[in-house]
Amino acid sequence: MRNMVSSASPRGVAAIVGVGPKLGRSIARKFVHEGYIVAILCRDLERLSSFAEEIAREEKAQVFAIRIDCSDTRSVREAFEGVLSLGFMEVLVYNAYQPVSWKPTSITNIPVDSFQKSLAVSTVGAFHCAQQVLPGMVERGKGTILFTGCSASLNGIAGFSDLSCGKFALRGLSQCLAREFQPLGIHVVHVIVDGIVGPPKWASASTSEGSSQQQQASGGGREGTMDPDVLAQTYWYLHVQDPAGWTQEIDIRSASQRYF
Repeated sequence: MRNMVSSASPRGVAAIVGVGPKLGRSIARKFVHEGYIVAILCRDLERLSSFAEEIAREEKAQVFAIRIDCSDTRSVREAFEGVLSLGFMEVLVYNAYQPVSWKPTSITNIPVDSFQKSLAVSTVGAFHCAQQVLPGMVERGKGTILFTGCSASLNGIAGFSDLSCGKFALRGLSQCLAREFQPLGIHVVHVIVDGIVGPPKWASASTSEGSSQQQQASGGGREGTMDPDVLAQTYWYLHVQDPAGWTQEIDIRSASQRYF
């Protein structure tokens, strides 16, 4: 983690878990731009640190890179000790998932440990991260938790049972937390990204996040990729929504996406 902040932001801390060069990075950049102390977390600390330096340079603000393995309870706990030391938690975005094969795989050929790993990252990791931030949010009576899902959150996909089961469970977790904590002032939203997330328009078309979650869920290779910077605007909107009309689940897709 980079050096600690010299003074706390009045807007608190936004933690983005699961940051690659597409959606996670765009969400982090948006919250930094809006004046938040931002911590970005993923397993690859070297790549994560380069994102933190890039965003910090562009926005002239501090960004903190913290390694996390969402399948490891101890790693989650240690990572959030660093996050919580930055100030009061206001936003958690859980964007992590376990990469799975792009090729459909029969359930009889999926190793049990691979299936368990997908569940651990997609859902158990989200559970652990939420446990770390909820006490502080409840104490303040304020906070936002945004979970990233995909089409597989709603419909089982033949050959992708490891992805679908993890995402189904994440949706259930989101609904449970919404019913328990929204009366206490915590906004919990399940965001279904239905389609292929491409690189941001300003980036080279060759940029690749290595993220197959949305590509698999939508069939991959179809027209109508989504700009992660545009998606990040939706995540921001959900955070600043008036409590009189909170969204609990939202589907996002490109208007030019084709369905067959």
